[in-house]
Amino acid sequence: MREAIRARIEELHPRVVERRRDFHRHPELAFEEVRTAGIVADWLAGLGLEVRAHVAKTGVLARLRGTAPTRGASRRRTVAIRADMDALPVQDAKRGALVSEVAGKMHACGHDAHTAMALGAAAVLAELRDELPGDVVFVFQPAEEGPGGAEPMIAEGALDGVDFILGQHCQPSLPAGQIGLSRGPALAATDAFELKILGVGGHGAYPHLTTDAIVVAAQVITALQTIVSRNVDPLAPAVVTIGTIHGGYSFNVVADVVALRGTVRTLDPALRDFIPARIEAIVAGICAAHGARHELAYRRKYPATVNPDVGVALVREVAGAILGEAAVHEFRPSMGGEDFAYYLQKIPGCFYWLGVRHPNPEHPGYGLHHPAFDIDEEALKTGVQVLVEGALAYLRGGAGAVTGSDRPAAG
Repeated sequence: MREAIRARIEELHPRVVERRRDFHRHPELAFEEVRTAGIVADWLAGLGLEVRAHVAKTGVLARLRGTAPTRGASRRRTVAIRADMDALPVQDAKRGALVSEVAGKMHACGHDAHTAMALGAAAVLAELRDELPGDVVFVFQPAEEGPGGAEPMIAEGALDGVDFILGQHCQPSLPAGQIGLSRGPALAATDAFELKILGVGGHGAYPHLTTDAIVVAAQVITALQTIVSRNVDPLAPAVVTIGTIHGGYSFNVVADVVALRGTVRTLDPALRDFIPARIEAIVAGICAAHGARHELAYRRKYPATVNPDVGVALVREVAGAILGEAAVHEFRPSMGGEDFAYYLQKIPGCFYWLGVRHPNPEHPGYGLHHPAFDIDEEALKTGVQVLVEGALAYLRGGAGAVTGSDRPAAG
């Protein structure tokens, strides 16, 4: 069957490429994916799937009901395939035919490819419904880049009756035809904070009559870097980044307010709890020393994306059989974030990296979120095949049955 699947994917490839390029030319930001969702819903309905549109505003859910017997399993299983659809507020800097036609918006993270590959997988699996001893649910999700579409998709039924979920992400550090896998933590928890330093403004010629918020902010920025360098185990990954700083009015005015925004990335839940308190203590101490005040708003965003062993084992088995063991790589966790984490908090599954390195040797291999990001479209074949065979393997009991002990704790 593998050769027949590969041949069908080869035949379908031009249509998958066409869809990816269309999405690339017409990017839509979070919860604006109306055009994309319409194309997705029409494609899936044309395959005979049961389709729900307008899930979590602009998401799409579809169920493919397999008709094969369960071959002795205690109950029919259901596997989900997730694809994110949203673009980024980035101006496309590429040259050539394949460029975003929408000013200030671009698929700089490969979500156009994710959506196209999931559509390709749906087309192949729909032709194999008589071979499926269970159902496949397709989750086309909005707003992964923020504020987050996974939670509202789950709240509106994306995982109802689903036992296992697959998700993939473009990885420009790997060539097409290769897969990256992380056992356990794959991506970081991504938190954000907003900080205001409140001083006393005044004339730049009389600083002794003021409390300079810029001077205080400078010390705060420097001191916050000691959290990772001096308060965290050197072997425990953590990031504290100040992304923006705004303050001041004129060259001869002492600023009374400085506003900063930053992000914190962690893999360890205990460390995630520790860092906000440490930020508060450092800021409070520095402000008190200078007679300033502060306001800190700390927001927990996506949790860490944690792959269970059963999910990694299944994808490793499938990808190794398709591509060869040498093409399946152990990947260190990334300090990027993904709201696929919410699915894995509810059910087992696997989130893995798909190699898409651009084949042109003159192409610098731009990374994710770069304004000139692009992919090797040959990788779309690999992505479709791993999704198709991963779903088949799970429904047929590959990598062992999922038991109660495999399921994550609730919450």
